[in-house]
Amino acid sequence: MSKTLASQIDVDVSPARVWGVLTDLGAYPEWNPFIVRAEGRIEVGSRLSLRMQPVGARAVSLRPTVLEAVEGGHLRWRGQLWMRGIFDAEHDFRVEALDEGRSRLTQNERFTGLLAPVMARSLDRHTLPAFQAMNAALKLRAEQTVTTPS
Repeated sequence: MSKTLASQIDVDVSPARVWGVLTDLGAYPEWNPFIVRAEGRIEVGSRLSLRMQPVGARAVSLRPTVLEAVEGGHLRWRGQLWMRGIFDAEHDFRVEALDEGRSRLTQNERFTGLLAPVMARSLDRHTLPAFQAMNAALKLRAEQTVTTPS
């Protein structure tokens, strides 16, 4: 059995600007309420170091591997809790162009493994709201950065 979470938001800036905010891992502590710390390189095969804070739950540290990194449009990584097959997660971010220089950020995550059915309700209650909070914070940061005078 698997469990998938998905959340999206439209942003009033270009896909390149959204991608820039999404891939600036070092700046995550400044704005990201879900992935509160992130280190590593956004390139296929790299391991990231992430500290994730679900809403109303304990933070967890993960070291996922980047599976796909398409400049300006797609970032995907896979991580696991303890060992493969127990509780695995594949996280996917997509940035797509909309009309009038706007974009849409979609993030989804597919959870599999022995604990996926047991964790399903907790994921809905704690992780999905964290996705939504991250999307809203990314929108705010991307739009503020563009409209704030230097």
